[in-house]
Amino acid sequence: MQKVRLSKLAAQLSLPLLALLLTFSTSTFAQETAVIDTAAGEALFKANCAACHKLYSKATGPALYGVGDKYDREWLYSWIKNSQEMVKAGDAQAVAIFNEYNQSVMTAFPALSNADIDNIIAYTYTEKKAPAVAQVAVEGTGGGDSGVSNDIILVALALIFALLVIMLILVNGTLKKIAEANGVEYPEEQKRVPIWRAFVQNQFLVLVTSIFLLLSAAYFAYGWMSQVGVDQGYAPVQPIHYSHKIHAGTNQIDCKYCHSSARKSKHSGIPSLNVCMNCHKNIAEYNGEEDLANGYTKEFYDGEIQKLYEAVGWDVDNQAYTGESKPVKWVRIHNLPDFAYFNHSQHVTVAGVECQTCHGPVEEMEIMYQYSPLTMGWCINCHRETNVKVESNEYYAKIHDELSKKYGVDKLTAAQMGGLECGKCHY
Repeated sequence: MQKVRLSKLAAQLSLPLLALLLTFSTSTFAQETAVIDTAAGEALFKANCAACHKLYSKATGPALYGVGDKYDREWLYSWIKNSQEMVKAGDAQAVAIFNEYNQSVMTAFPALSNADIDNIIAYTYTEKKAPAVAQVAVEGTGGGDSGVSNDIILVALALIFALLVIMLILVNGTLKKIAEANGVEYPEEQKRVPIWRAFVQNQFLVLVTSIFLLLSAAYFAYGWMSQVGVDQGYAPVQPIHYSHKIHAGTNQIDCKYCHSSARKSKHSGIPSLNVCMNCHKNIAEYNGEEDLANGYTKEFYDGEIQKLYEAVGWDVDNQAYTGESKPVKWVRIHNLPDFAYFNHSQHVTVAGVECQTCHGPVEEMEIMYQYSPLTMGWCINCHRETNVKVESNEYYAKIHDELSKKYGVDKLTAAQMGGLECGKCHY
């Protein structure tokens, strides 16, 4: 019977066992020392979750603040990777959430690893930022000292001037008394003709003055009447504050997304509040920059969003329309006279005129105002300076060739194409 050497067998098995032990311990150590990256979780949340979820309030789905404390971690892994599979399997929590939110199907994220989900959950514990408080200057402190000192200086100068006048009057009276005591006689002053009588007696001066006054009155009357109906700079207060600076500037929303009828209609149109709700169903709070100096704080913008919800009848808690809507009485800013015809689609779609050409730097306006005068002269100057785009437009091809030869130019302006005819705008 052959003897087996146990020492040799142990030596042969030691290396595989050691490798297995190192592998297991390394994986366990890696899991225990995994670093939670909240910044990465924020990026993943905004890329995958923000369309349907908010941290602190309901949206299409539930609020996710502190979600790691509400559900088991392994359950969350399965739910996020494939929620419908859990619903079909009859998981009680999954079915309850599915029914609570109108059986809205949650997008599956099988590509997210457990570490990614851990990072997202870590981000959901982010505390809500406290609102910034605007610093209000108190009168009589700080910068108010210069105003007080200026007032003191003005009062002192006024007192000095008054004292000088009183001294001159007293000196004059004293000198007169001395002169009378010494027998000094004052010559009697000859009566002069009043200025107004001398003016009336000079017929030439009266005629020249009358003509000057008439011409001046006509000039100022013409200038005043020329401004009738010109509302350049008009910036009314709207029932709901809408910042073009935030929407068109910061968020770069195209003007024609809201004013869609400008592409195909005479009027640019007032956007329906449903267009606003396309975004604001999920945007109930303002998280951008604040202008504390002018009072445009987070609380201010959040209050305006609440006005929108009240107007459309949107229940934030239940994420549903109540059916109780209210009209918003917007104040019109740009308003042409009834006898002037202007077609937005002809300028925006056919001519390719940018909105800023007439409405100014809208993307920089916190409060919308009338940038251009919109007078007839202003429109005519634009027609004289703007070339007609005839590329890929067969309608203008023949007439453009004929008029180009007539005027001896390569490109025609709108004026040369008939843009100054009265019937174009006054029909």
